Amino acid sequence: MSLPSYPDSPYSAPPAAGHDPYGGQPPARTNGFAVAALVLGLLACLFFWTVVGGLLLGLLAVVFGIIAALRTRQGRAPRRVMAIVGAAFGALGLIGSAVVLVVAVSVFDSPEFNDFESCMDRANGRAAEDRCTEDFIDEVTS
Repeated sequence: MSLPSYPDSPYSAPPAAGHDPYGGQPPARTNGFAVAALVLGLLACLFFWTVVGGLLLGLLAVVFGIIAALRTRQGRAPRRVMAIVGAAFGALGLIGSAVVLVVAVSVFDSPEFNDFESCMDRANGRAAEDRCTEDFIDEVTS
């Protein structure tokens, strides 16, 4: 009496030599860190004008890009160029966000902005607020 054979059973005999269990195609190798670095780097470049977008997304893109590049160097994953481009875009987002942050801090800490703020506090109507805005723009541009 022979027992039935189930091909998908973990207890079945190993496949015969030359038989490919993947149907002729090797398993696809991917590098999720490289893809994440590229997506986050692009988002960091698009949203660099927001502190969270540029700094946080840019930092994550750089970290993921470095991890992905190291994995490709060790031969454990493909897409080295994608990892490097993602890290570069992340760095650009970081730099752009840092520049925006420095400019914003310098503007909000300037004596012209303090004058504008006190003028707006004293203003009692739309015309006075418009005059304060025009004076502030004139002080900044001159």
